[in-house]
Amino acid sequence: MKINPLVLLAVIFSLGTGLARAAAPAFDQWADEFAARWVKQNPQFATRTQYFSGAEQDALDRQLTLGGGFGQAFGVKAAQERAALACEGLQGLAGFSDASLTPAQRTSAAVIKWTLEDAVRAAEFARQNFIFNQFSGLHLGLVNFLTTTHPIRNARDIENYLARLALVAPRIDDGIAEAKAAAEEGYLPPKFVLQRVLEQLDGFTALKPEENVFASSLSKRIAALGTAVTAEQRAQFVAAAAKEVGANIIPAYRRVRDLVAAQLPRATDEAGAWRLPHGAEYYANNLETLTTTKLTPDEIHAIGLREVERVSAEMETILQQLGYKDGTIQERIEQLNAKLNPPAEPDPRMELVAKVDALVQDAQKRSAACFDLRPKAPVTVKREPAFSEKSAAAHYSAPAPDGTLPGIYWLPLADLGPRVTWLGVGLKSTAYHEAVPGHHFQITIQQESTDLPRYRKLGVFGFNSAYVEGWALYAERLAAENGWYDGDLPGKLGFLNLQLFRARRLVADTGLHHLKWTRQQVIDYGFTAQETERYIVWPGQACSYMIGQLRILELREKAQTALGPKFSIKEFHNLVLRGGSMPLEVLAQEVDRWIAAGGVGKPVR
Repeated sequence: MKINPLVLLAVIFSLGTGLARAAAPAFDQWADEFAARWVKQNPQFATRTQYFSGAEQDALDRQLTLGGGFGQAFGVKAAQERAALACEGLQGLAGFSDASLTPAQRTSAAVIKWTLEDAVRAAEFARQNFIFNQFSGLHLGLVNFLTTTHPIRNARDIENYLARLALVAPRIDDGIAEAKAAAEEGYLPPKFVLQRVLEQLDGFTALKPEENVFASSLSKRIAALGTAVTAEQRAQFVAAAAKEVGANIIPAYRRVRDLVAAQLPRATDEAGAWRLPHGAEYYANNLETLTTTKLTPDEIHAIGLREVERVSAEMETILQQLGYKDGTIQERIEQLNAKLNPPAEPDPRMELVAKVDALVQDAQKRSAACFDLRPKAPVTVKREPAFSEKSAAAHYSAPAPDGTLPGIYWLPLADLGPRVTWLGVGLKSTAYHEAVPGHHFQITIQQESTDLPRYRKLGVFGFNSAYVEGWALYAERLAAENGWYDGDLPGKLGFLNLQLFRARRLVADTGLHHLKWTRQQVIDYGFTAQETERYIVWPGQACSYMIGQLRILELREKAQTALGPKFSIKEFHNLVLRGGSMPLEVLAQEVDRWIAAGGVGKPVR
């Protein structure tokens, strides 16, 4: 395999031993300045975080690149530009010796270094990431970003929206060029992925321009501004959006359709990353990125099998106690859910939202026993909006930094048949995962920090799935360890069922991409077609949840053993949450320093 010079350069810079080092500015100044350059390379991320202010932010709010709103890059060109800047950053980091940094600065340097090295490695595998896929493709990302993330607060935001709208078709054409080049080199999505994309494109292009989401959502968002924009201005803005959609955007999306339709006869049903050029290396790199560990596919598969067996045995005991003795575990869970599910009439959804909100508020009180570092911002539960409810999963959105919005746990309760779809026995555990003490604690404490530099508060250098999702899964387990399911066998069963789901993901993901499982094998293992296809186009991500939880537990056990009676669960949680999202191995270094300091208060800084 050809060695990318960027990779070699990054390795040289990262060694930093025996090299002559020129005088450098203070680390904090360097890190702030480099973080600003990193953010500017991705205007969508700058908009999502509102990282700058005034004219500087306004200019970025009018730009649109092949970067994504969470810092990822689509295509080889964008990935190489990102890697080139990462190499500059690694060179800058090499100018600071560990001895010259405080412990807090060393942690920041480690977080930055890991992210930059990961960006350099990722450039080697940019072709393997399908530009147009049914889960996170460019054609979806541009829609989601502009219609939900780009702010509409005033007339200038609307003008910026229209400026970005004029860039959608050019970015789509950039994506088409990247996808064509990838296909020529043997990087072609599976047939069923192309078929899903065709369905999405047909739906997008079928509506009249004024009915298209780029125009219709803008109309609704302007209406929400009230008198800040007149009815005449609103009509002009929406008409301009519809004109751009009809003249340029729909034709561009039709060009994507032509490309996908032309690729379909050449595609196969083979699903895993192993089938792609350099597929094994690509998958190994994805696992390292998404779990922030060095675990191999075989090791992760074995962990999954072990956890599936362990959790299944616990579930079997509870199912027997509840009187459900026949059938598979999932068949019996479905039987129990059917019994617990409220009747469709009268409509139970308002009551369900209130019930879940009560669970969250109860968790706030219970968490005092395990946490003394808790968010200042409140959290509430809301029903997912109707337009996105049928395809949405339960999720969390962070509070507004200015206090205008609380943290929100969004609960989808779509009416898909004679009974309302809801979370069944998983109602409690999902609330603990998404809200308290899960995502609300982790994300909001990071956002509210007065100790972290701004680039770490806002996650500039990496949204580490293993940390973020690992913490949320750990939160579910913490609730079980502290008796939050006592007296509620169905609730405890729901907790175990969600643990089983994440353990089975380890088996299925490594099965697909390493052991050459077919799509149907994963479905037969117990996953829906939609879930299976998500794993196919995002290799490794499904492994981050359970691996993250297990690593946090491992670090906790290490600290308990080392500190003995000095160990405090509250202080351990303070440590894990105070630093915000970080690679798990950087967290391990934090834990080691904390243990060395006696396990009291902040790590030595």
